[in-house]
Amino acid sequence: MYQHDVLVIGAGLAGMRAAIEASRMGADVAVITKVHPVRSHSNAAQGGINAAMGGEGSDDTWELHAYDTVKGSDWLGDQDSIEVMAKEAPQDIFELEHMGVIFARDEFGRLATRAFGGASKQRTFYVGDITGQALLHVMYEQLLKAGMRVYEEWFVLSLIKEEGECAGAVAMNMMTGDIEVIRAKAVIMAAGGIGRVYEPSTNGLICTGDGMALAYRIGAPMMDMEMVQYHPTTLKGNGALLTEGARGEGAYLINKDGDRFMKKYAPNKMELASRDVVSRSEAIEIQEGRGVDGCVYLDCRHLGEKLIRQRLGQIAELALEFANVDIVKNPVPIRPGMHYIMGGIKTNADGASYVPGLFAAGECANVSIHGGNRLGANSLLETVVFGRRSGKAAVEFARSKAKPVRISETMLVEQQKAKIQKLMDQPYPGYTSARVRLEMGKIMDKHVSVFRTEQGMKEAGDTILRLMQQYHKLSVRDHGKVYNWNLFSTLELENMLDVAEATCMSALARKESRGAHSRLDFPDRNDKEWMKHTLVYKAEGGPKIDYLPVVITQWPPERRTY
Repeated sequence: MYQHDVLVIGAGLAGMRAAIEASRMGADVAVITKVHPVRSHSNAAQGGINAAMGGEGSDDTWELHAYDTVKGSDWLGDQDSIEVMAKEAPQDIFELEHMGVIFARDEFGRLATRAFGGASKQRTFYVGDITGQALLHVMYEQLLKAGMRVYEEWFVLSLIKEEGECAGAVAMNMMTGDIEVIRAKAVIMAAGGIGRVYEPSTNGLICTGDGMALAYRIGAPMMDMEMVQYHPTTLKGNGALLTEGARGEGAYLINKDGDRFMKKYAPNKMELASRDVVSRSEAIEIQEGRGVDGCVYLDCRHLGEKLIRQRLGQIAELALEFANVDIVKNPVPIRPGMHYIMGGIKTNADGASYVPGLFAAGECANVSIHGGNRLGANSLLETVVFGRRSGKAAVEFARSKAKPVRISETMLVEQQKAKIQKLMDQPYPGYTSARVRLEMGKIMDKHVSVFRTEQGMKEAGDTILRLMQQYHKLSVRDHGKVYNWNLFSTLELENMLDVAEATCMSALARKESRGAHSRLDFPDRNDKEWMKHTLVYKAEGGPKIDYLPVVITQWPPERRTY
């Protein structure tokens, strides 16, 4: 058995920032992650991180940042949490810069910004088009500097719940196959999003909703799971992301006729309208026959080779490698692709979930910053602001608890061993976890995507239920102890199916269109009946749906146009 004050599950930006803050407060902190920390999916964030910093010639304010975020959320974001993020953003940008993040600078040596979607001011700070990667490596240096314990390449099997409180986790050392109990007075879940519940996705293969599913199973509700963001510019073949930063630098979206079609849908913001608006516009162009092979085009040619190489080098490489397109010379085919989930484990602004002792931060959490639609470059900001806040709150909680041991470690380990042994002992059913996973991803992308209908979402939900039944017959045919990916991918699939079911049920419950949840059978936003959050609890007989009011402080709902 291992023992810590605070255990952080996940080593992306939210997890590492939480761990650093908890360590600064003198707590015994450990981080557990199924991949090396700098392989975490925060790597994939390209475009930048938002903050209203003011500065030379700028009239930006935190209030404008907050309003843009509220509007972007289609008034489903909780305005008290949004105010916290917008107010605290500048100090966190300065701290990142002091840690060693080499942000781009202008000709006067000041931190440079670029325009981003849904923003009324230019407030996105960036490192070329590898901002997430730059932040992640600097944060890992801070983790090493603090000297804290990292359980690297460990797979969390379950959370421990004692007397109604979260008291640690049971996990497997992926290198040896050994199952261990890691006790903690507080647990911070920072395990990222659910991208691979969909196929294709911009997300890496590790984004399997593990953290949400683990919290869900011990009674933590998930909120607004129907709000799944489709990014407007992803490559057709593999779903790879082409940063919004390209449009921030001036790239256009065009259809097969070379028409810059966003002037029809968002005449003021054009390509820099919010992501849900742009994705729907692209989908309409494609559906009405103005696309090419299911795509429209991202045109960067007029930006010039020098700017592209300096600021958009990664996407130039991606387009060349995966689409055989040189974006200096030709437009690249793109389409909306699953990118991010606004929903997650319901928390307050300090990261506390409904289960005492369990905190959450980052994409797996829902502090309700993003509501129905996330603005680009607010995700990195959320990881840093609320990672820091959850780290502090978790230490304060841990110091108030003695946490006597109530459940034997032997029993916790034996439960997991029995579950795994059952998977290994079952006869081969004639299908693999990979086949189930692919069918799940395809049906979610087909029916719980840019446009939705009751019939389609019911079909997706019925398919998920059938796949859950198939899951219980799966057999793990590799019985090895060392890096048994047949086993780990099967365990991930269980997590994904739980999250997929919660997403379908939440989407069916919301009978309106708001943000990313665009229903053809309920095309209008309905503030009278649906200005509320969807909560989903795991229960016997299927998910249980409940509701929670949206917090409004100073920006009452209004018509949302760009």
